[in-house]
Amino acid sequence: MKAIDPQVQQYVQDISRIARGHGLDFFETRFVLVDPDVMTEVAAYGGFPVRYPHWRFGMEYESLHKSHEWGFSRIYEMVINTDPAYAYLMNTNTSVEHKMVIAHVLAHVDFFKNNLWFKDTDRRMLDTMANHAAAITRYMEKYGIDEVENFIDQCMSLENLINPYDKYRPRPVVEPEEVPGDVPKFKAPRKYLESYINPKEAVEAQREQLKREQQRAQKLPPEPERDVLGFLAHHANLPDWKLHVIGMIRDEAYYFAPQGMTKIINEGWAAFWHSRLLTTAGILTDSEILDFADRHSMIVQTAPGRLNPYKLGLDLLRDIEERWNKGRFGREWEECTDMAVRANWDRQLGKGLEKLFEVRRVYNDLMFLDEFMTPDFMQKEKMFLFSRDSDGQARIDSRDFEKIKQALLDQLTNRGQPVIEVYDANYKNAGELLLTHRYEGRPLRKDWAEATLGNLQRIWGRPVALATFWDDKPVLWRHDGNKMHERKS
Repeated sequence: MKAIDPQVQQYVQDISRIARGHGLDFFETRFVLVDPDVMTEVAAYGGFPVRYPHWRFGMEYESLHKSHEWGFSRIYEMVINTDPAYAYLMNTNTSVEHKMVIAHVLAHVDFFKNNLWFKDTDRRMLDTMANHAAAITRYMEKYGIDEVENFIDQCMSLENLINPYDKYRPRPVVEPEEVPGDVPKFKAPRKYLESYINPKEAVEAQREQLKREQQRAQKLPPEPERDVLGFLAHHANLPDWKLHVIGMIRDEAYYFAPQGMTKIINEGWAAFWHSRLLTTAGILTDSEILDFADRHSMIVQTAPGRLNPYKLGLDLLRDIEERWNKGRFGREWEECTDMAVRANWDRQLGKGLEKLFEVRRVYNDLMFLDEFMTPDFMQKEKMFLFSRDSDGQARIDSRDFEKIKQALLDQLTNRGQPVIEVYDANYKNAGELLLTHRYEGRPLRKDWAEATLGNLQRIWGRPVALATFWDDKPVLWRHDGNKMHERKS
């Protein structure tokens, strides 16, 4: 790992100046040159080379390394959402690849800085990750590597059980806790006998007992709690170091959540700007144009049966720009049924870029596709739903706009993860934990559910139950620490 050479530094300065001239607004971005092995290692750690030791990162490194070695994929860049931002460039990149990656990275950093969904992320996450690594290393030294790593495994199996929208909700006014009323006392015939007849320690003990009884009478949580990791961090009966580990895993899950919520629009934004800047701003030489076209086409190509977020995001942003430049929005446009008029519609409003910066500022993937994916766009992109028959052959199931759009939105809702909530922390009045699954027609994978409930039981320390649906019928899965039992209702 080393600082970038003067030529690449000049690319950074020139492209940064041009990008700012086009309206991009990004944090200071520090680029570092690395060789392919280091790039793979950084990618395996999610962009943070200072993360705590764990076998999962080693497994990810092996997967990425083999994929690169066998020619299946190549990591051109890695950028992390911090202030200042840090980006890694491969020292094997050509000049065209460096220019493309630099423009791509700066657009990502502009998105990180200005998009609403990244507003409250930890901009000092490099320091936070380093602190997490130091703490977990201390725990491994004190409690043993196997003990700590096994507990991290359990927590990681639950890292998707957070509420990614929690920090965007308005916070309710917290009422002060109700103080238990005065406890019964013996009547003292004389004032000076009060402390002897009603000792202070006994009165306080009674008051604490009354408080505990009031707490037991209240349902915990008062409302279903979607942040399962947060609930465990506050209510699980665990030693302090384990509660700390849960908190660290949760903090990192919340840091990465906005990236999962904006993958399509974020990658589309970066591809839009690297394409726009490199083809219109004189950054490339004439001899580099074809090389750039080749690299860009590799980024936006779509494999059969796969959704490429770069291509979908880029195409939809370009469609928005064209529509707002030509005035193809609003009531008059929506009510026009003359296909010839629609085909030649051009109000020459020139509001395309203004609209794109608004979209960049406000939207996540779910909102982005829900609002801007139109029947015209879907027809132009030749989108359809397909499935495979018993012989493995693909066949088209539908070209219906509503079905295709809904299928995409279903994949993006809660980042494609099931919504699980803590419903009762004292189920059956036995300290068991009851969770519920928001069933929307898609059943859970039973083997995954069993493994997850098993880990949750080991953290909670009591049996854990999950209310869900199987074959469209209500069912309760309960894990007692040994195996999962099923009860139909």
